[in-house]
Amino acid sequence: MKKLMLYLMTMIAFLSFIPTPAMAETENISVLTEKVKNAPSAEAQAMVSRIEEIKAMDKSKMNSSEKKALRKEVRSIKKNLTELNGGVYLSVGAIIIIVLLLILLL
Repeated sequence: MKKLMLYLMTMIAFLSFIPTPAMAETENISVLTEKVKNAPSAEAQAMVSRIEEIKAMDKSKMNSSEKKALRKEVRSIKKNLTELNGGVYLSVGAIIIIVLLLILLL
């Protein structure tokens, strides 16, 4: 019975950490474009319109090298947009460490 519980706990732990990169990528681009649409910068608007053009393209007729080039272009545009927006991003781990430090110090 103890081994069964151990196996079940291990299985649940492994299944809880399955990544979903496909969903994260599409949501990330749409959130990023929504944030930048409010920005008055003409450069940012041009980058957002280019991302929308790439999304609207028919990629079924492209070969793998062309698709790879488009992915690289989208990544570079996303990187440039995040640099234009600025801001401070904290990971979950950083937030947990900060909370623990506050609890220990106070």
